[in-house]
Amino acid sequence: MDVRPLRASRDFRLLSAGSLITGLGTQATLVALPYQIFVLTNSAFLTGLLGAAELVPLVAASLFGGALADRFDRRRLLLVSQLALVALAGALAVAASGEPPIWLVFVLAAAIAGASAIERVVRGATVPNVVPEELLRGALSLTYGLYQLTQVIGPLVGGLLIAAFSLSTPYAVDAVSCLGMAAAAAAMSAQPPRGDAAPEPVLRAIRSGLSFVRRLKAVTAGFVVDLAAMTFGMPRALFAVLSLAVFHAGAGGTGLLYAAVAAGSTVAALTTGWLLAARWLGRIVLVAVAIWGACIALAGLMDTIWPAAALFALAGAADSVSAVCRTTISQTLTPDRMRGRTTSVFSLVVTAGPRLGDVESGTVASLTSPAFSVVSGGLACIAAAGLTALFFPELAAYDGEAAGPVAAPEPELVEPLV
Repeated sequence: MDVRPLRASRDFRLLSAGSLITGLGTQATLVALPYQIFVLTNSAFLTGLLGAAELVPLVAASLFGGALADRFDRRRLLLVSQLALVALAGALAVAASGEPPIWLVFVLAAAIAGASAIERVVRGATVPNVVPEELLRGALSLTYGLYQLTQVIGPLVGGLLIAAFSLSTPYAVDAVSCLGMAAAAAAMSAQPPRGDAAPEPVLRAIRSGLSFVRRLKAVTAGFVVDLAAMTFGMPRALFAVLSLAVFHAGAGGTGLLYAAVAAGSTVAALTTGWLLAARWLGRIVLVAVAIWGACIALAGLMDTIWPAAALFALAGAADSVSAVCRTTISQTLTPDRMRGRTTSVFSLVVTAGPRLGDVESGTVASLTSPAFSVVSGGLACIAAAGLTALFFPELAAYDGEAAGPVAAPEPELVEPLV
């Protein structure tokens, strides 16, 4: 584990601490939402549909947040987005204390997805500016590792809070925990975007950001393979279904399955010191995605919870290695004045993929069975890794020793994305 970034930068310490505190509550809410919908409706399809409800605000907010991050002080954007999350989580807690209509749960979940997307993009674009360049890869690994740590603890806490108290409790905890990132942002130094270029109008900035990302073939390939892996191989919408209907493990089992994926991711991310010297990061991404798919497929064949949880943990470890490598490739090739917009696409893929996976896995499970949905999704991931290697050779050819920021076009020269 490379902890030098924490020692070197006060702002990075604040950012990491705030993310850790806030992430615990966020992950508890992510468990509570699908659990609540399945309990109220007893429908795997409606549980999966939660991802579709969150998808549109997530896409819009991610792209909009990237343009804002390249235009305004990123510290202030962090603060505003966190205060919005406090209000929304509080509203969910109040609604869950009674018997809310399903549409209200979907609306609040969609609003939280949008606010979280802006916060995630701004936070990701801030990291490279608060640590020395030579410590960036270690800082990115730590950031992802701490995020995964919240996914270990948060789901377990969420499941236990539901079992011990009520569905409103995780939402209330989330509202309080979001104040952690707000306090950290308030204590950080100003984080204006760097560069002398005049800011573009927001919609034009979004177009130019997408056009620039399209030029980064290795980055685009990473987006494609991760989107495929999450769409077909992330069966998180079925965790409640598997726990209640297959493994008979209740709310605690639901939290365990969420936490298993994150536990493997955390261990892998926090021990990625070996990646500091890795050169062919793109090839590591392709292998990691194939391992992810194989573990998911095997987990779908299990009929008891502990072997399935162990396989989900191994899958999480592979996904963590892939994520650290893809983040490093993206941040290395992107100049700061485009970093918010590139980060927005990265965040969009990372967060939209699992939500598309919610819809895919819930739909396939409703038409066939939960086990078939999980197994077929894992096999599709393996196929996606092979097809990406075939159609995007730039990813396998990425050389970490020779890579550096790609020159961004001047605003007036950017061609609109067709």
